[in-house]
Amino acid sequence: MLRNLLVASAIFIAVSRQLPSQATPGAPRAVGLATCVAADSSAPPDSLIRPPAPLVPTPAAVRGLYVNRWAALGQKMWQLIGVARTTEVNALVIDVKDDRGYLLYKSRVPLARAIGADTFMPMRAERMRAVLDTMRLHSIYPIARIVVVKDPLLAEQRLAWAIKRSDAPDKPWLDKNGTPWLDPHQDGVWQYAADLACEAAGIGFSEVQLDYVRFPDERRLWREATFPLAAGRLRAQVIREQIMKTREALRPLGIPFTIDVFGLTVTDTTDMGIGQKWESFIDAADVVLPMMYPSHYAAGSYRIARPNASPYDVIDRGMQDARRRSGSIPNAGKIVPWYQDFTLGKPRYGAAEIRAQIQGGYDNGILSWILWNPRSVYTLSALRAPGTPVPVDTSSTSRAPSAVRHPEPIQPPPAPR
Repeated sequence: MLRNLLVASAIFIAVSRQLPSQATPGAPRAVGLATCVAADSSAPPDSLIRPPAPLVPTPAAVRGLYVNRWAALGQKMWQLIGVARTTEVNALVIDVKDDRGYLLYKSRVPLARAIGADTFMPMRAERMRAVLDTMRLHSIYPIARIVVVKDPLLAEQRLAWAIKRSDAPDKPWLDKNGTPWLDPHQDGVWQYAADLACEAAGIGFSEVQLDYVRFPDERRLWREATFPLAAGRLRAQVIREQIMKTREALRPLGIPFTIDVFGLTVTDTTDMGIGQKWESFIDAADVVLPMMYPSHYAAGSYRIARPNASPYDVIDRGMQDARRRSGSIPNAGKIVPWYQDFTLGKPRYGAAEIRAQIQGGYDNGILSWILWNPRSVYTLSALRAPGTPVPVDTSSTSRAPSAVRHPEPIQPPPAPR
């Protein structure tokens, strides 16, 4: 109830659109992002501002599935709601903005409308309302996934916010697929994500999850790109600052602020070239979701010959490291790992491999989890009946530090996420 009152007192469009679109080297950096603010009681009766929908309380242990944009737009959405009604699943992570920059529904955020982010097959407002109302009726926790830095649509429409080539600063740097990325140093990039998050909470999403909160994972980036706003800061510092500013902007919503990170961050002690270092972000969000896919670990990681064939061992050892490192950080966020429900190499993943990952978390006191399948097609035989007892969730409390420091995993081969 308190959380609903907090959200009800907010306007879900940020106050200011004054962020500079073209910052120059040496210019002062913004102190913070515009926040969701108290609603204006003088708004006329026909104002577009509407009372927000009630929210679903956060489950003690989140057990979720990822719903991509295409699944959300089709019959698959109702099928996955049905899965959540009849199994232990109690949450769905739905693409509100995907990694192409497209929004799930028509938006009132000015920048989204200006660049046409909500014009590609948007979900009808009536359907979006029906989906969220149905989820709330059945106590299914709706999480809004918003991709931040990988947004080619915004990068093309706001070239000043894109990563630039060092040999041609007026042109965007492109990844191996020919895709431009946004520059994480640019406050406007994060303000846009915050505005979309405010809007998502306003229509009934109970949690905001930011993905791609990082630099591109291509080593050539640092030879080929220029970052005039870095001002001597390390990559991990930049990502931490932007995550914390975004969290502060969304604080009036009173809902969990969560981030997705590479699974390797739980053990790797560097920022991996992408600005993600465990100690730099674990206290910057309410929940951190490492993508702990065994297929993403190279042979020999954790001294495991075939990590993809040893899902329990990968999760067990990774979660031990995550708990040990979080234990030394005050106000560390809760850990909710992503697990693999897809096949990438041998063996073919099925119920046994999925349950092995889940058990690896449980044995480390981490009872929340979300399954990832890029097509949103899941192994239903891996899911237990609703109400299946689970131990007390201790993922936000310190665990006895492991006596063994696991060797850092070898950098993985290219993977789907």
